Amino acid sequence: MTDTKDQFHCGYIAIVGRPNVGKSTLMNFILGQKISITSRKPQTTRHRILGIKTTDTAQIIYADTPGLHQGSKRVMNRIMNRAAVDAIHDVDLVVFVIETGAWKQEDQFILDKLQAATVPVLLVINKVDRLKNKDDLLLQINDVSEKMDFDEIIPLSAEKGDNVDRLESAVERMLPIAPAMFPEDQVTDRSERFIIAELIREKLMRRLTKELPYALTVEIERFETEGKLSKIGAVIWVERDSQKAIVIGRNGEGLKSVGKQARIEMEKIIGHKVFLQLWVKVKDKWSDDARALQNLGYSE
Repeated sequence: MTDTKDQFHCGYIAIVGRPNVGKSTLMNFILGQKISITSRKPQTTRHRILGIKTTDTAQIIYADTPGLHQGSKRVMNRIMNRAAVDAIHDVDLVVFVIETGAWKQEDQFILDKLQAATVPVLLVINKVDRLKNKDDLLLQINDVSEKMDFDEIIPLSAEKGDNVDRLESAVERMLPIAPAMFPEDQVTDRSERFIIAELIREKLMRRLTKELPYALTVEIERFETEGKLSKIGAVIWVERDSQKAIVIGRNGEGLKSVGKQARIEMEKIIGHKVFLQLWVKVKDKWSDDARALQNLGYSE
């Protein structure tokens, strides 16, 4: 880390956007490792998660937020929206992510909240690698530039990494001159236990269809390390017995597949062997129960 303190930039950046526009993919690419889980299903991210990148000239603290959405009145959804909205007011800079070729009602919903922001707002147009006609991108840039006076509009592909360096340069340039807030080798504020639980939930969300992924969560009950072996026990909570049967699958094959995929990725992160045990249990309407949510690590 540089000793030139008067030139060092440090600050918080909120990455906001509607569900499934690629916010987590973007943060993971910037950090060079997976901190936030991803899937093709909306509302995969449920918590505000910090990702910290430290260079010789800056420490940039990204806050990956749940996708802001409308419609659902469940306590879980209220908590997710509150986490995203609060982030807008607690940072030095906002990165607003939208999808190329689309402007939806929920994008406008977020834009309305950003109008009152007192910090710079960068607009990212993601997934440009999927564009067949590049002229469409110019039309979209012209259109969104009329909606708000963004400090900068940056088209990129978070999945491919195209033009992400331009975003990083803009972010650093707009952050205040300040000393680092975290050790230079720290990459997130979340515990290993939290990341392990999220990995299991990611594998479940990628495997399961329809509404079931939103009716489950994962709780780590056991995490012990003895030498080069970690013993991990996790409970997958669902809301109905029928959901339990779907997660387990015929002859337990569904649960075995999720466990194998999660264990392989855990071993890469932890750096040694993992013995993983999974159980599926029912907690009626946990996603709409404030006390149950608090016990499971969610809070308003």
